[in-house]
Amino acid sequence: MSEILFPNGHAYGCLSLLPPLCAITLAIATRRVVMSLLAGVFVAALILAGGNPLVAVPAMCEEHLWASLSDPDHLRVFVFTLTMGAMVGVMQRGGGMERAVGRLAVLAQGRRSGQLTVWLLGLIVFFDDYANSLLLGHTMRPLTDRLKISREKLAYLVDSTAAPVSGIALVSTWVATEIGLIEAGFAGLPAGETDVDGLAIFLATIPYRFYVVLALLFVPLVAILGRDFGSMLVAEREAARATERPAVTSAAQSRAGAGWQDAFWPVVVMVGVTVALILATGAPETGAPPQDLLTTFGSGDTYLALVYGSLAGLATAIGFSWGRGVIDWDDVQQASVSGASHVVGALAILWVAWALSESTKANYLGTGEYLGGLLQGALDVRLLPTAVFILASLIAFATGTSWGTMGILMPLVIVVTHRMLSDSGLTATPDNTIMVAAIGSVLAGAIFGDHCSPISDTTVLSSQSSGCDHIAHVRTQLPYAAVVGGFSVLLGTLPVGFGAPVWILLPTSLVGLALFLLGIGKQTAPG
Repeated sequence: MSEILFPNGHAYGCLSLLPPLCAITLAIATRRVVMSLLAGVFVAALILAGGNPLVAVPAMCEEHLWASLSDPDHLRVFVFTLTMGAMVGVMQRGGGMERAVGRLAVLAQGRRSGQLTVWLLGLIVFFDDYANSLLLGHTMRPLTDRLKISREKLAYLVDSTAAPVSGIALVSTWVATEIGLIEAGFAGLPAGETDVDGLAIFLATIPYRFYVVLALLFVPLVAILGRDFGSMLVAEREAARATERPAVTSAAQSRAGAGWQDAFWPVVVMVGVTVALILATGAPETGAPPQDLLTTFGSGDTYLALVYGSLAGLATAIGFSWGRGVIDWDDVQQASVSGASHVVGALAILWVAWALSESTKANYLGTGEYLGGLLQGALDVRLLPTAVFILASLIAFATGTSWGTMGILMPLVIVVTHRMLSDSGLTATPDNTIMVAAIGSVLAGAIFGDHCSPISDTTVLSSQSSGCDHIAHVRTQLPYAAVVGGFSVLLGTLPVGFGAPVWILLPTSLVGLALFLLGIGKQTAPG
């Protein structure tokens, strides 16, 4: 293949778009994200090999897949995520998580306080979206049944505090993946512009993830105002008139000796060790000038801290549950394997997404540079956060996976945003508002589309654990997610692209949502 094939001087031109387009199209058509991403990697290797499959196959395996798997930082992400899954599995098997939730459930005395309690517990179980969905649904179902809160509303409460809170928590099964994808995106920029602090960018994007923040705030708003609309209003009124359902118990709750400490201390130890190691590895060397706490935190080795923090948390969970005889060693092994297995699929997506990202970098296909050049004349850079949010939402809705969506889009969006900012004469730095907002839009749009999708894993888990018909959950949650998504665009991504301060937009959006509920929503029942 010749060096320059296209008039704009790009070596691969429109061919550079084929790998991500292939991955997106196949993911939507087959809903098999890993195989779709693998196909995208193969197409990239085939293009780079000049169309020779005999060269493309070994290149795909060695230069892309193996290189992605053997990267030290990537391996730390795998270890941390698997260890976190194992820790969650042990805490669930021992019954400590359910006991901890049960102790806080006494706060619920009416419909309003019942919904707020589920929301509060959803914030507390921040470290894993699967654990959040399964734990809250099963544990809170008897309470919400007694308070005559519909199963549809319980499923909505559970679903709306699962991925959103895990996605922004500093210590969760999501954080290493999100930071890794952000750093992979910046690694695709020209030399000299790739040295970024992934953790600092992760934290900076949180207020710009408008859908995530507003979805978490819309839940207590609905509860406090006591208003619902659409099919949720119908479900709530039917539940208010219904007789109380029979109580539901769980096997974990009946374990002798299980206590709330079995879930509390592992999380405390995990967070404490992680934060301590980040600060220790980020501290200035002896004799170096002093630095502020935020700089120290941002300079720390996040991946190392997460690995040893999760290992400390797992050891503590085993020590409490097995050491006190709540569960035996066979239970510990089975729970650890079961918990870790829940995240294997997500790690497979992440692995292949990293490989696809590598193949689209400037030293390979240069997909981001080419796409940025195309969009420069077709799209105002100020509209980029909105366009990214909509695209991420559509892909996540069609595929049912927020992780796959982030893996496909994040590297491309960072490179394209950088190119468009540079060509527009703006400062293309990692802390540029449009850059931060575009990254936040990938993370928020992926969760929004996932919330609306009937094939999303967390949507399915939320309905199953809440004892709610799955289609009923999708039908009742979709209008709520759509309203929050609409406000996220109209009072979020659109104005922020034109320079509106995010700290004004967030409270304005919340007021807008409250006025919407007061105008459109109707009182469900007293209490």
